[in-house]
Amino acid sequence: MILIGDIGNTEIKIALYSNSKKLIKNKRINTNFINKQNLNSNFRFLNKYLNSIEKILFCSVVPKKFLLIKNYLSKKTKLKCFELKQLNIEKLINIKVNRKQIGSDRLANAISISKPNKNFIIVDFGTATNFDVVIKNNYIGGVLAPGVQLSLSNLINKASLIPPINLNKIKKVIGKNTSSAIKSGFYHGYTGLIDNIIKLIIKQTKKNFSIILTGGLAHLFANSIKGKVQIKKDLTISGVLKVTNLIK
Repeated sequence: MILIGDIGNTEIKIALYSNSKKLIKNKRINTNFINKQNLNSNFRFLNKYLNSIEKILFCSVVPKKFLLIKNYLSKKTKLKCFELKQLNIEKLINIKVNRKQIGSDRLANAISISKPNKNFIIVDFGTATNFDVVIKNNYIGGVLAPGVQLSLSNLINKASLIPPINLNKIKKVIGKNTSSAIKSGFYHGYTGLIDNIIKLIIKQTKKNFSIILTGGLAHLFANSIKGKVQIKKDLTISGVLKVTNLIK
């Protein structure tokens, strides 16, 4: 069996696959809530599979949490727990930037969809809003913008008169109250930001791209962004799974 995971700033995704890449179990954990004291309870769902696990691989942008999980799983399984950038991922994709400056989740996304004759822009709605550019089999860089949910939470926390708000699609631009005004600002504002960054990437590269959306709010913007887009919910995990082929 293959155990993989994605350790993000907000959430940790764990997935257990068979050797034939069939999903067996998965779990999501709030990143802030995991600590040394609750590792046993959070990973209890793996207990009956521990002796069958042959490979462990994570992508992580939270080094302290990865180290915690790595030490725990290595002790439990007697296996080496790898982080994606420890492996020779250049066998799967050409990285045209300093790999030390790129989150391994972004590289996993790029590896997941890269094809020899296609170009992609990946828009990942996470703690940050990431734009990553993959031309043929080359990761050439990207753009980082503030995360939608993080920006909204920060605004609510800093402004005492703004109530808790759940974002949703809103047709009218001019809001009639605080809630609708904020929803409009975030929905139409981020739609404009996304469209403009994609337009500028196309202008700079002079290439045509397939647009891939992933992350928590991908569904919210799928029909508002100009052009045809695809939602790939488990893009990062699918990229990590692909990289496990490098573990011997």
